[in-house]
Amino acid sequence: MQAIRQVEGRAIPLGLKNVDTDVIIPAPWLKTISREGLGKGAFETLRAEAGNLFDQPEYAGAPILIAGDNFGCGSSREHAAWALLDLGITCVIAPSFSDIFSGNAFKNGILTVVLPQEQIDRLLEVATTDPIHVDLETQTVTTPFQDRFAFEIDPFRKHCLLEGLDEVGLTLARDAAIGQFEARASAERPFLAHPEAA
Repeated sequence: MQAIRQVEGRAIPLGLKNVDTDVIIPAPWLKTISREGLGKGAFETLRAEAGNLFDQPEYAGAPILIAGDNFGCGSSREHAAWALLDLGITCVIAPSFSDIFSGNAFKNGILTVVLPQEQIDRLLEVATTDPIHVDLETQTVTTPFQDRFAFEIDPFRKHCLLEGLDEVGLTLARDAAIGQFEARASAERPFLAHPEAA
């Protein structure tokens, strides 16, 4: 998982409320277990409309998505987070998120930022013309127009995102302690490691 400290660039000003995981990545794309290539199916129904935001040149490669209330509601499909990452999005800013989506996003290295609606409205306005800067270390979202919005984040999630630690990475970070425990357990209770000797 890639570490996140700052995310800066154009932001896709989606702003829609109740965007569910079926909109983020439609069901026909769930047949794969690979994380690669899902960006092609991301927001497929919205992208089928002429003049949609996702295919406008000014938002090509945008790392930030600004959404409305309850982003990521619906099913628990982890493919939604994979599709966003494959599309190049590493930060989603919204007034609220589905708990399951927020957890999946975090576990896959996507920063979810919760801000009040009036601040979202301001960011939607700025996103039409200028980049937005998100700083995880200082927990702020800023614009070139001196807007500065603070956000809260769980300290554990912040640590993991800053260090690029997913569940496997967290386990590997404790490799020495796990090895010491296993060695001590084998010495104290050898019958657990070799039950045939008991």
